[in-house]
Amino acid sequence: MSRLDIKTPDRAQMVVEQLYHDMERRIAASPPGLCPVDMALNFLNLCHAQTCGKCVPCRVGLAQLSTLLTDVLDGRAKPRHMQIIADTARSIEETASCAIGQHAARLVLNGLKGFADDYWEHINHHRCLGSLENPVPCVALCPAGVDIPGYIALIRAGRCADAVRLIRKDNPFPAVCGYVCEHPCEARCRRHMVDDAVNICGIKRYAVDHAGPIEPPPCAEPTGKKVAIVGGGPGGLTAAYFLTLMGHRAVVYEQRHKLGGMLRYGIPDYRLPPDVLDKDIQYILDTGVETVMDTEVGGPDLSLDQLKAQYDAVYISIGAHDDKKLRIPGEDSQGVVSAVRMLRDIGEGRVPDLAGKRVVVIGGGNVAMDATRTSLRLGAAHVTCVYRRRVEDMTALPEEVDEAKAEGGEILPLHAPDHIEVDENGRAAALWAQPQLIGRVGRDGRPAPQKAATPPVRIPCDYVIVAIGQAIHSKPFEEGGIGTRWGAIQAESSSFVPGSGNVFAGGDAVSGPATVIRAVAAGKVAADNIDSFLGYHHTITVDVEVPAPQLTNTPACGRVNLRSRPIEAIAGDFGLVTDGMTEEECQQECSRCLRCDHFGYGI
Repeated sequence: MSRLDIKTPDRAQMVVEQLYHDMERRIAASPPGLCPVDMALNFLNLCHAQTCGKCVPCRVGLAQLSTLLTDVLDGRAKPRHMQIIADTARSIEETASCAIGQHAARLVLNGLKGFADDYWEHINHHRCLGSLENPVPCVALCPAGVDIPGYIALIRAGRCADAVRLIRKDNPFPAVCGYVCEHPCEARCRRHMVDDAVNICGIKRYAVDHAGPIEPPPCAEPTGKKVAIVGGGPGGLTAAYFLTLMGHRAVVYEQRHKLGGMLRYGIPDYRLPPDVLDKDIQYILDTGVETVMDTEVGGPDLSLDQLKAQYDAVYISIGAHDDKKLRIPGEDSQGVVSAVRMLRDIGEGRVPDLAGKRVVVIGGGNVAMDATRTSLRLGAAHVTCVYRRRVEDMTALPEEVDEAKAEGGEILPLHAPDHIEVDENGRAAALWAQPQLIGRVGRDGRPAPQKAATPPVRIPCDYVIVAIGQAIHSKPFEEGGIGTRWGAIQAESSSFVPGSGNVFAGGDAVSGPATVIRAVAAGKVAADNIDSFLGYHHTITVDVEVPAPQLTNTPACGRVNLRSRPIEAIAGDFGLVTDGMTEEECQQECSRCLRCDHFGYGI
């Protein structure tokens, strides 16, 4: 009779597990510009290898799909192959017995729609569109197109000032982005294939902290053209900066008393110190950008039509400063405020008294985390962040969620707000939240919550802070003839507003609430196209020579992450939370850069 024994992985299984780990790293490091047909074939073959082989659609059908895609890549496919591939994939999707075959077939079908041009390029011309332009991953994924390998090489050479000058060629907010950028550039860093992504954001912060004073670049000869920029946030100031460098007169109209937009009125000081923001703004103003403060375009004093008549072009770059409503009973009671308004009031010096109060924050984005952490610093006795999905589905940066929990905030996932209980004085007394059950994955790729078969729970509180999203105050522009949809201004990819004559728009005003670097990118695009609209073709350059790459070995090495300083008493402490890199740490992190601008992608 056979006896039980302790199962231990044999050598083959250990090698397979390591293979899985290596595949995960390489998938994470897949850069933009790869052939999507080739990638689809490889994923299809992986799915085929994972099937149990019991049903014909998976065992035979996926093999047939693999052969058809191989014919496309090898130049043997004819135009009729497109229909054959679609029919085969659709048949597998409808008849496969398990999700593996269904998802593999759906992947092929989505590819036929999403990158049909690549298929036809292979079939008709036997070449790959992806191989015609293979961009450096970090540069391609930076919305502003900053030369990241270049400035890392400069920092490694000890030339922090030149690194900041190189960054400002594409992004006039290097200090701000060094502190609060979401760093999409790190998502496809090829260093993933070795160990982990380079800490690009941390390196940038080191550069701006050690660069010292930098003179603004010279401007081009004056063109005599005038451009009005509506909004003094990162997008508007970026457009003004580049337009001024091009020789145009840029005038920024700002509704509030200080420039910065959501950078000043939406991001707490413990993440972005005011002096860091002021340094970037002053640099922009030193180029000659003009400002008109405390003026609302579309208000009683100044209309959009007046600006259109006075200026050669107008760029609308208003932020998403309005809040969205919960639409639940009790929302209008005292003690219920929006996170956007609370953070804006704090930025303007109107600090609420939350000492000893119980606070509930509703939402799962970065603004919700800011509201949670700010409430703790304002002395709240207890802060609970209620979110209708799971923690892993939160749109906030993972480090922001971790910091909020570490500082004492409670995260209550899978609970949707049902109604707000109001006491006899008309103040919020509790939030009633309906437990949720995680359900099917929606179009956004996240599992959608659904009502669970359990009664609502009562969360006692003194304040409810709503952080479920932001809206754009676009009505004054609608009245000025600017087309909108769901509150967002309708503009072309060039930022031009069709039918407006000389109006451009970008940033949150067009895309809805986004990040700092995306607002900067929108301002850069707008400046370039406004320059063309005015009849010019200026090019922004910088006289900085990037060091040649060093032919050195790059063994696997751990990533240097920024550390949070210990906080003994959170109440009243709005000091910067994270410490920057030391010189030793920065040099080590810079040495991990693979210089993709040369090796494998350039020379």
